[in-house]
Amino acid sequence: MKIAFLGPEASFTQLTATQLFPNEELVPKANILDCFLAVQNNEVDKAVVPLENSIEGTVSMTLDYLYQTPEIRVEAEAVMPIAHHLMIHPSQENGNPIEKIYSHPQALAQSFHSLNKNYPDVPKQEFASTAAAAKRVSENPDRKIAAVANKFAAELYGLRIINDNIHDVEENHTRFIVISKSEENFDSDLISSGKKTGLLITLPQDHAGGLHQVLSVFAWRNMNLSKIESRTLKTKLGNYFFFVTVVGDWNNVLYINSIDELRAIGADVKFLGNYKEFLLEG
Repeated sequence: MKIAFLGPEASFTQLTATQLFPNEELVPKANILDCFLAVQNNEVDKAVVPLENSIEGTVSMTLDYLYQTPEIRVEAEAVMPIAHHLMIHPSQENGNPIEKIYSHPQALAQSFHSLNKNYPDVPKQEFASTAAAAKRVSENPDRKIAAVANKFAAELYGLRIINDNIHDVEENHTRFIVISKSEENFDSDLISSGKKTGLLITLPQDHAGGLHQVLSVFAWRNMNLSKIESRTLKTKLGNYFFFVTVVGDWNNVLYINSIDELRAIGADVKFLGNYKEFLLEG
């Protein structure tokens, strides 16, 4: 079985995919869209992509592509603790000042105060991923540049960590999802914190009380919503769809009938799946 992940190697997404699929072939992809396209075009069986970070919030591209690819579902969620470290090439351990720091924009944001305190005058440059930033440093041993990345990246690319755990908030976690075209949910011996259901809902029409009308469908059934977030439909200002997650199993007849009621009031609903959430090791 082939599993795509947001690459390159040593990204947090690969660490997640490795724990979820230890015996499967992992295929790195350059961006989130390529992961979705690989599943959509049957190039791979599944893909692992980031959905949300506890500090920086939702990964908007993932939500957009879930909406734009109606045949793709969510098979599982996985939550991983995130730790960022500052690393340089070993050849640069001579005390020269760092001239530039590379990393993914979220990693830079999550380490903003630490970097601003210790390296206030050093330019920070955004990169496609933390692993790609580490790779850039490894390929330039003659330059005093640094990367913010994980320990796996330091080991893979032979870099030396000079400042560890530089993330500003200790409780830093990222939620990843497993996507596929399958109707079956992924299962594992990993620790599970329970089940949830994902829904994408477009309001029946732009009118006062439209969102309240939708939420009331969940309210009278005592359905616990752990998340509700709006995303623009990219048609015109004021047009949105909503990503909703419902806590618990989906075998309650009232839960099942909620989709029928939502559609009866004119809402468009995509059922992403009822899936387990797994807790991973960082």
